[in-house]
Amino acid sequence: MFIQTESTPNPATLKFLPGQSVLEIGTADFPTADTAQTSPLATRLFAVDGVTGVFFGTDFVTVTKADAVEWDHVKPALLGAIMEHYQSGESVMAEDHKATSGHADHTGEDGEIVGQIKELLDSRVRPAVAQDGGDITFHGFDRGVVYLHMQGACAGCPSSTLTLKMGIENLLRHYIPEVTEVRPVA
Repeated sequence: MFIQTESTPNPATLKFLPGQSVLEIGTADFPTADTAQTSPLATRLFAVDGVTGVFFGTDFVTVTKADAVEWDHVKPALLGAIMEHYQSGESVMAEDHKATSGHADHTGEDGEIVGQIKELLDSRVRPAVAQDGGDITFHGFDRGVVYLHMQGACAGCPSSTLTLKMGIENLLRHYIPEVTEVRPVA
């Protein structure tokens, strides 16, 4: 098994490409070790000293490390953990895991606008962000302000504010005049 690694715009996050499917559909975010119980692979990765976050896409795994830890020290252990997991035959997620779009549900009179926002995010934004090892999902819409949740390499990335303001906000405002601003949520 050959696992490729790629750097991401976030220096604290590396993208691992195991060469096979990670998730059939959607994404899974594990911002802490406590949230990893639903995934044998995430649990294995958090066992490596210095890991502070794990994120899965359809064909990649991104791992975020603590600032005090150097990639040269943890990367071999992470590659080993991913390889061991795939060789064990265990599933990536527990049996009771339900795949979702990642977007928050929205009810109310802005339903049509929210549908357009989600469609633009899914068709234009999320594929590009996945290339960098992350994901951006819809969290809410209120009085022209779109709230987005950043995951994986995007969470804590130094260029995430620029991506939100100059990229996503301009895109959404261009196609959906009701959108006036884009803000991140924690």
